Amino acid sequence: MPTRGDRFISSLADGRNVWLNGAKADNLSDHPAFQGTLGTIKRLFNQLDDPAVRDHIGFAPSGREAYAHSSFLVPYSAQDLSKRSTAFNYWAKETHGMMSRLSDYGRSMITGWYAAKEQLGKLDPHFESKITSYYQDARDRDLFLTTAILDPQIDRSVSLDDNRIAERFLHVVRETSDGIIVRGAKMIATGAPYTHDFIIFSFLQFDKKDRKHAHILIVPANSAGLHIVCRESFADSREQNHILSSRYEEMDAVLFFDDVFIPWERVLLYGDSEAVLKLRANKTANSLAFHQTVVRYVSKLEFVTGVAFAIAEAIGVNGYLHIQEKLGELITQVDTMKALVIASETTAKHDESGVLVPEISFIDTARNIGTKFYPRAIEILQQIGGGGFVQTPSGMEDFYGPISKLMHLYFEGASVSAEKKIHLFKLAWDLIGSPLGARHELYERFYAGDPVRAYANQYVKSDKEAFTDPVWKLLKEAGKYGSKRNYTYT
Repeated sequence: MPTRGDRFISSLADGRNVWLNGAKADNLSDHPAFQGTLGTIKRLFNQLDDPAVRDHIGFAPSGREAYAHSSFLVPYSAQDLSKRSTAFNYWAKETHGMMSRLSDYGRSMITGWYAAKEQLGKLDPHFESKITSYYQDARDRDLFLTTAILDPQIDRSVSLDDNRIAERFLHVVRETSDGIIVRGAKMIATGAPYTHDFIIFSFLQFDKKDRKHAHILIVPANSAGLHIVCRESFADSREQNHILSSRYEEMDAVLFFDDVFIPWERVLLYGDSEAVLKLRANKTANSLAFHQTVVRYVSKLEFVTGVAFAIAEAIGVNGYLHIQEKLGELITQVDTMKALVIASETTAKHDESGVLVPEISFIDTARNIGTKFYPRAIEILQQIGGGGFVQTPSGMEDFYGPISKLMHLYFEGASVSAEKKIHLFKLAWDLIGSPLGARHELYERFYAGDPVRAYANQYVKSDKEAFTDPVWKLLKEAGKYGSKRNYTYT
């Protein structure tokens, strides 16, 4: 009997158009660009049927024996919220935080919209039934979900008022009794080759006149006319030399919509710019989804910290004060992010629908400082290993060849064997110097959006009077008691 992971792999043979190196990639599970990653996902999916693990990552929905991933769990209590966090943390630990789109982010967004369906139903009379039907289907069929929410980077100096831009941004070209036809492109879809459905919307601030661009869609990956155009693959099958690249290459893609039909039941909203903006800003969905990103981020920082500690010990520099300072900085990064996760969970509040929602202000803070933490963590790792990263041999095979004796003699570490030290440095190189490593540094800088705008938004949304009132109160008291003349404050 096929396992849950086997069923997931088989489900990808659905006629989807995945393009890589100028050719359509068929049989994804056997393709070298996807084989390692799919093996990782298959193993994670199988955990939902493992009695020893499934309670850490899943729950049994009412009326069903089969477990669903806890990203589909609507949290009404602190226990529910903790169960979600535990599931995110478990998969993040299993992949060392290196896979950011294991579907739990997209699933959490759908779960959030479903949880807030009654209040969101005011946006459109059909929304509640659509999101309920889709949520249940995605949960019960283990659907892998990812997002594509950015518009193609053509000319950022102009807006939708420029027709050459408007025609290439995803828009509706025709409405039918059964659905809509859309044309244009979306980016950046992480995990695109092996997702089942894409959650599609835009970050644009729509005006009423932008009706044909204002939509929130759920698009099957095998839709006719949809082309998944992959970037260069960073996968490397030489596992001993590229431990991370061989198993955690998520892949990113741009989506081309060449007159793709979307049935009405997959069109969550369309044509109402104000409604689209409100759904996109829904606090319940955003808090549940962004919560996952920060939990995952903690695991990644812990992993980089562990690699840095191991290298410092392996080459005997962990006793130097300036190295200890850098290693201590990594610990403060980890503890800061952990504290923000704990704060978001312990100060969670029930929304209008009774859903216990993590405090998004702490999540926003974590996501914002994360854009600076990860590049700094990688910089520290570079500084600790120094030139050792570029003096590693081409492959571990040299330890078993004619110069094996010399390899063990000259590559030996302070506390580990030569072979173990080189293996460690190759792992670190996958983080700091490989194509995969470079992609991850770029990703952590920008995955949450423009960091400048994100910081600015925190200020705009903040309770400013909570900060300024004590200032004015102190000045008022000083004016009253510290001068013969009383100042007038209004």
